[in-house]
Amino acid sequence: MTAAVTVLAVAALATGCGGADGQDAGAVGSRNGSAGGFPVTVTDCDGRKTTFSTAPRKIVTSNAASLEMLLRLGVEDRVVGTGFPPGKGTLPGELDARAQQVPVLGKTVIPKEKLLGSGADLYIDTFASMGNMGGAATGPTEAEFAAAGIKHVYLASTACAPRKKVPQRDLSAVEGDIRRLGQVTGTLPRALQLVAEMEKKVAEVRKAIADVPVEKRPSYFFFDFDAGTKQPVAVCNRQVANAVLTEAGARNIFADCAGDFRPVSWEDVVGKDPDWIQLGVRNRGSAAANEKAFAEAEQFLRTFPATAGLRAVKEGKFLRIGSERTTIAGVGNADTVRRIAATLYPDRLGRLGGSVSGGSALGGSASGGSALDGSVSGGSVSGGAAAGGAAAGGVGR
Repeated sequence: MTAAVTVLAVAALATGCGGADGQDAGAVGSRNGSAGGFPVTVTDCDGRKTTFSTAPRKIVTSNAASLEMLLRLGVEDRVVGTGFPPGKGTLPGELDARAQQVPVLGKTVIPKEKLLGSGADLYIDTFASMGNMGGAATGPTEAEFAAAGIKHVYLASTACAPRKKVPQRDLSAVEGDIRRLGQVTGTLPRALQLVAEMEKKVAEVRKAIADVPVEKRPSYFFFDFDAGTKQPVAVCNRQVANAVLTEAGARNIFADCAGDFRPVSWEDVVGKDPDWIQLGVRNRGSAAANEKAFAEAEQFLRTFPATAGLRAVKEGKFLRIGSERTTIAGVGNADTVRRIAATLYPDRLGRLGGSVSGGSALGGSASGGSALDGSVSGGSVSGGAAAGGAAAGGVGR
């Protein structure tokens, strides 16, 4: 059994989606549809294959993205540890309580020795490179994974993103990852149900805005407040967020940037003068802390000379939607599509995304609850100067 660096790539089950090199990726050796049969073969970005003869029994996840997928598939009893654990309140409802029970092997990147000694037979890696994630850049080698009996796989929607020849404009890669995790863990029926629910939500948005020409759709800036305010970081066209924004009927102002994330300048942002700005804030652990962070992000944009004159700032067109549901691959991406679309197109989609002004938000609590998927901000915000946007713990980008 080899331990090739394997990607949970989009298989034939994912229609209309190619692999990282533009070719169809991810073959399944044998499956019986709803029964989730084995063996299952997954293919990496370079075409190498790894076969699972049985479902893994002990799984470690690199961060909350793959962890949440496994929780939604109902296999939390097989998860023996995670890195970048989700902050309390990041996940909705019961998922949050279940996530808090998963052993934390690393608050950021899992230390190499701890990962290899975890007893896992599968490690799901969300990112191809974790050097910018607040931990050690060097993890175990493939030989070390093999020696420890650990199969090492990646999520295609994030790991292959920088290598793709085309932008991510829809959620098919995320849906492909969910399907494939369902195949690998023997929970394919549940995976197909999750994907069908995502597709239904996104299809409603597509139908509602189908007649809006692309060039007439509002321009949109995802402001990653926690990446710092001295130099903004753009979400580029290979990042999951680009797919979320595109499906929501927004035009990412950095959609011409190839890759996932890239430092840009405030002059770049000013030159594009977006119609809307999303205040991308990571979960602080409580509704009050989240609201404070959103207020700080907005206050920075209102008082920073370079951004105070932006059209979105002057008109108060801010969306208070947490980073995790936008930049981290998962089922919640479809909810964020609906949330953004309901804000940008209230006459067409107002009922889909919940209350637009301060009420309930998809994935959050109503009436002043968790603001991670919170309300649209319209007026001035008092309190809290933004002093550089200290990075929050929990989920990495």
